[in-house]
Amino acid sequence: MNILLSVDRATAIDSPTDATLQGWVSHTLTQTSSLPEPTPELSIRITDNEEAADLNQTYRAKAGPTNVLSFPADVPAETGSGLLGDLVICAPLVQLEAAQQHKSEEAHWAHLVIHGVLHLLGHDHQIPAEAEQMEALEIDLLGHLGFPNPYNHEQPPEGLST
Repeated sequence: MNILLSVDRATAIDSPTDATLQGWVSHTLTQTSSLPEPTPELSIRITDNEEAADLNQTYRAKAGPTNVLSFPADVPAETGSGLLGDLVICAPLVQLEAAQQHKSEEAHWAHLVIHGVLHLLGHDHQIPAEAEQMEALEIDLLGHLGFPNPYNHEQPPEGLST
């Protein structure tokens, strides 16, 4: 699948390669059959705690960094644009949460990318029924990639955002 993905790294912390990120995005788009026409476009900004906290405060009125923020594009359908929107992922928080939840950083990165892309496609988890549906989709998508259920741990992840 052809995807226009822009990756901007605003931190020196290790993060997945552009090709790996593109693979997770492509997998999510093809498996959810929510493929926009023409070519889907999105950006991923990988940032530090400070920038994530600033964005979280500005756009969600919540203090502190959060692991992923999704900014869906609001493009009129008649433009024919494949623009989905932007994701911001906080690299230090991904590392911390992966360690706290006893999972690999790669698995946590994959989960957050998939979670964010699902938000860009209109999925949400504000009410229990929507959350259950979205979590089931995430579990299925991650399972096809060989990753374990991200919700199968003692402590629920803090900061999983919209």
